[in-house]
Amino acid sequence: QVQLVESGGQLVQAGASLRLSCTISGDTFRDSTGAWFRQAPGKEREFVAAVRYNGYTYYADSVKGRFTLSRDNTKTAISLEMNNLKTDDTAMYYCAHGRPILSELRERSIYKNWGQGTQVTVSS
Repeated sequence: QVQLVESGGQLVQAGASLRLSCTISGDTFRDSTGAWFRQAPGKEREFVAAVRYNGYTYYADSVKGRFTLSRDNTKTAISLEMNNLKTDDTAMYYCAHGRPILSELRERSIYKNWGQGTQVTVSS
């Protein structure tokens, strides 16, 4: 059984930085994709960033240049470094794991394994 455990979410002020981490167990990690999605109240869950097995990263336009996603195959974990946070970044952040093809990377339905979420709140 695949398990994903997120950590790092908290309340911060606009302009601050946060680091979210997700540890993945129960599946082969080296050949898979790790991703972050987020969901704000009243909105659909949206793609934030993904890192493929080869280390290549992909970002939503809204976070490009501010967020950096990395993976540690030794620790079977992915980390999302979030800088210059904005109030619009406020959401529940979910870690996801799967093996999407490149064209499906941003589609939440493709990912079969999800964490419970960690709350990020950015105040003005």
